[in-house]
Amino acid sequence: MAELGHPHRLQIFQLLVKAGEGGLAVGEIQKQVGIPKSTLAHHIAQLVATGLMTQERQGRIQRCRIAPERARALVTFFVNDCCEGLPGIEGLFD
Repeated sequence: MAELGHPHRLQIFQLLVKAGEGGLAVGEIQKQVGIPKSTLAHHIAQLVATGLMTQERQGRIQRCRIAPERARALVTFFVNDCCEGLPGIEGLFD
């Protein structure tokens, strides 16, 4: 959870969730987040180290994808531990 506490890492995570299974190329992430490549590489490395995302080289392109099971576990943790009992939440992740 600490890794998602940084605004850029949270933004990267959100972009990848929205991108779905296809993920995004690092260049596309950089364009949308608007930070230098070296800074982006640091944030991506942090997210990969936590298991929230993966990276795969496709020729000259580094493609980033969300790790769906890990992301689902994180969201489920938030809902179950933080939002339990809120109207409309029950059964959302069953």
